Amino acid sequence: MATATERLQEHAEEYRRDADDDRPLGAYAVLLGVYALFVAVTAFLGRRKLPERISAADLGLGVVATFIFTRTLAKDAITSPLRMAFTRFEGPAGPAELHEEVRATGWRHAVGELMTCPFCLSQWTATLFVTGLVVAPRFTRTAMTVLTMVGASDFLQLAYARAQQAATGDERRDGD
Repeated sequence: MATATERLQEHAEEYRRDADDDRPLGAYAVLLGVYALFVAVTAFLGRRKLPERISAADLGLGVVATFIFTRTLAKDAITSPLRMAFTRFEGPAGPAELHEEVRATGWRHAVGELMTCPFCLSQWTATLFVTGLVVAPRFTRTAMTVLTMVGASDFLQLAYARAQQAATGDERRDGD
């Protein structure tokens, strides 16, 4: 009879069988474990402070702040030093965003995928913001407000650039 470890290895081999690249399944599992442990510890320690529900205002701030924070972390040029150990610069990807490819293997590949994917980072970021609302609500609301203001400003910058392009017939796509 196969042990649990042997069964997991068989499943991993079957999963990878026809793939062009080697998926770092062990590293993914550890990252998921870290996330689950963080949520469990936070829920246990904060169980008396957990709100019945998140207010509509906090939810709105959290949604926009999560969007902006994850895009900034995953795509912004200024945060590229945080990603450089895991990625290779490929070029611009739009107004104030970079396109980078994950270049590492194993752990660094798993972290690189997380660091370059705003969709992947959203779960982690939203969890941190909700945790912050429980542990340090004033600070967290202030940080989420700043990020929401940045998001609104970004939207207005892009809308202004589009309007300017329409008025002048300029077809540049970078918003400059």
